[in-house]
Amino acid sequence: MAKATIQLEGLACPSCLQKIEGATKSLNGVVKESVKVLFNAAKVKLDFDQSVVTIGEIEAAITKVGYVVKKSQVKE
Repeated sequence: MAKATIQLEGLACPSCLQKIEGATKSLNGVVKESVKVLFNAAKVKLDFDQSVVTIGEIEAAITKVGYVVKKSQVKE
């Protein structure tokens, strides 16, 4: 199981949180209970199974709902 911290460009509103949570929780391999969107820090923290989903796929899901991913950090 890997832990990811994904830095986003600033978040504008609370509904941003719900969109990002929905996008990440819908992916197979993401531990749904681990998803935390930190509004003020514009970060997403989550745990995921690298044998099921890649950090690239997680970033793509966030980008698809309209948010810019600045960088990601993955710890195994």
